[in-house]
Amino acid sequence: MTTSQPTPRRSRSLRSTITADGHLTLSLQERELPELAADEVLVAVEASPINPSDIAVLLGPVAPEALEAESGTLTAAVPEAALGLFRDRLGKPLPIGNEGAGTVVITGADATELLGARVALFGGSMWADYRVASGSGVLVLPESVSTAAGASLFVNPLTALSMVETMRAEGHHALVHTAAASNLGQMLVRICAADGVGLVNVVRRPEQVELLRGLGAEFVVDSSAASFREELTDAIRATGATLAFDAIGGGTLAGDILGAMERAQPPLASYTPYGSPVLKQVYIYGALDFSPTVLRRTFGLTWGVGGYLLTNALGRLGGEAVERMRARVLAEATTTFASHYARTVGLGDLLDPAVLAAVAERRTGSKYLIDPSRDRAG
Repeated sequence: MTTSQPTPRRSRSLRSTITADGHLTLSLQERELPELAADEVLVAVEASPINPSDIAVLLGPVAPEALEAESGTLTAAVPEAALGLFRDRLGKPLPIGNEGAGTVVITGADATELLGARVALFGGSMWADYRVASGSGVLVLPESVSTAAGASLFVNPLTALSMVETMRAEGHHALVHTAAASNLGQMLVRICAADGVGLVNVVRRPEQVELLRGLGAEFVVDSSAASFREELTDAIRATGATLAFDAIGGGTLAGDILGAMERAQPPLASYTPYGSPVLKQVYIYGALDFSPTVLRRTFGLTWGVGGYLLTNALGRLGGEAVERMRARVLAEATTTFASHYARTVGLGDLLDPAVLAAVAERRTGSKYLIDPSRDRAG
């Protein structure tokens, strides 16, 4: 074992637990660090973004305003109707944080070349002081990429790139993307512009239209506008988009997109009650709206709605595509895939109800970054 500092023995990590009697508890738990295997490294975490997928695990079905501070923890009752949905996590203190970056402070015997390197990593448990990882699984950051920038080089960049790769693999030629003013959405605008891919951006407020047009987006439609469905149909007709990725999830939006895709098809030579034979596909990858997904059947029978998860998509695309995507992310880390943060907080700050309420708002331009070194002992 090789180390660049006094060997840390313990690490705090933020844990979310739903108990069998129906309570959510958020707490900082301190645990002994394990001995490293020969190919492992210990990373002192210095930056980890707060993504919607992290909030989903952190809070489960509980609204942040329901949490109450009690003896260094936050606690709230879980709605009884929702408890059954979380059967498989009852009594388990789950670690949080999908991605992050930091400095390698200890290595196993086979990973000594990484000692002192700034690295990015992915795979959970990042909201902690220290994170053990395989040396082959970390991404060494070049000097031109800050640790804060490196912390967000997996979830949003790879999701955006995987959407374009999935489009190509499934035989589509253009995309629709919702909640398009997000960090991920802005990345997708840049990717599609560079790659010559038609992209219809669906946003929820007028000011977001101007934001994306300022980035060079050609087709931006506002779902709050009275003319939304007509504008959506026109944009889909212009681009030929037959594949959509929906971050909203609930409500009628997925069905509205399928309906617009059907209306955008050329008139059929002869009538059929089954609609256009062109496949229209919507993948739901987010849950900004937790209400039921409503489909008004106005789009024939050649369509599909499914879930979209990054890890599953990477498995389908295969190793060659994934390596190509990772190389592009690193090469364009400060341009195409740059993330912007509204505020940086310490690990312990997340147990402040006011901070947690702000973090959970999920508003465009309100992305938070966690830096455990701000309140890490020693």
